[in-house]
This record gives sequence, C-alpha cells and structure tokens, in this order.
Amino acid sequence: MRYLLFAIVGYFMGSIPFSFIVPLLAGVNITKVGSGNVGGTNVLRNMGGWLGAAAMVLDGVKAFLPILIARNFFGISIAEGMMIGFFAAVGHSYSIFLKFKGGKAVASTVGTLSALIPWYVAVFFAIWLPIVLLTQLVSLGSVLALLLLSIILFFTQGSAVGLWMIAFFCFSLFRHRKNVRDLLQGKERKTDLIAAFKKRTSANKRES
Repeated sequence: MRYLLFAIVGYFMGSIPFSFIVPLLAGVNITKVGSGNVGGTNVLRNMGGWLGAAAMVLDGVKAFLPILIARNFFGISIAEGMMIGFFAAVGHSYSIFLKFKGGKAVASTVGTLSALIPWYVAVFFAIWLPIVLLTQLVSLGSVLALLLLSIILFFTQGSAVGLWMIAFFCFSLFRHRKNVRDLLQGKERKTDLIAAFKKRTSANKRES
C-alpha cells in the first residue's frame, strides 16, 4: 500500500500541466503553437526564455514537492524517492488533465534529482548546457545528459538508484522518439537559448 500511495501521489502531482498553465495565463494555448507539445521547450521557443524557464521550473517542482514531503513524513530512501519522481514524470507526460498528453519528462527528472541528490543536477546541466549552446538542439542535450547521468548514478549511487535513473532515461528517450528520428534525418528544430532570453527581455522593455 505504501508504494501504491507513492505512485498515485506522484502521478497526480506530475499531471498538473504547468507548461500548459503558464502560457495560458499569458493568453496562449500552447497545444496550438509550435510543436504543440506541452513542455517547457515548446514554451521557451514560442513565448521566450523567461516563460519557458518558469514552466520548466514548475514542472520540476511537481516532482520535487511530493518527494520532499515523503522524505520528511515517511523517511523514504533515495530509491523510493526516485520511484515517486518516476511516476511524476509519467503524470507529466500523460496528464490526466490533458487527455493523457504532456511533455517529455526532462524537467520532472531534474526535479526528482533536486529533491534527492541535488549535486547531480549540476552534473546534468554541466552536460546539457554546453551541448544545447553549441548545437542548439535541446533534445540532443536532454537525451545525452540523461544517458550519461544514468551511467554515473549507477556506479556512484548503487544499482537501485542507478536502475531508476535508467528507467527515467528510457522513458524520456521513448517520449523523444520523434526528436531522435528527426535528429537522425537532420530535421530536428533548433533552439537558440540566448536569443530566446534576449527576445523576452526586449519584449519586457517595450512593455515598460
């Protein structure tokens, strides 16, 4: 029952579609813009870096918060926390509030790591950020960062935590399957992170 409760709470928290809510508060239905994906990258591309970052952070918080609560009240292990985060990632990708549609689970994975082993979030971004800045391919950076982090965690945190991280990677890879296909065909859409943040900053200045 304990694990079932964790799974249910993780899923329903993960289902809260912040990458849909944030753009909607700005008057945009993100499912009808760009790729139509309810994820932080689509928000960032089409609405600017700051709104995209806000959506990503909130998508991480919905995995972070239930893990933090479970650690304080139930004294869960890191592996149990990874399980909660995994179901939050599933909820994010197949949200009950969006007819089982959603994002690709990267922000939820980062939120999980933030709650359990925060130092590894720095490792994730140390891999992700240079790849995205150099190639402008968010999907490539995300997949490679999750893959390398899975290997690192397996050898530094033990098999239980490592296997959960591998599960995160495999799930996110499945959610990125179209992006991987587009990458192999040279068709993947590029995202200039610096331009995205400058664009939003310029818009704010004009409004002020």
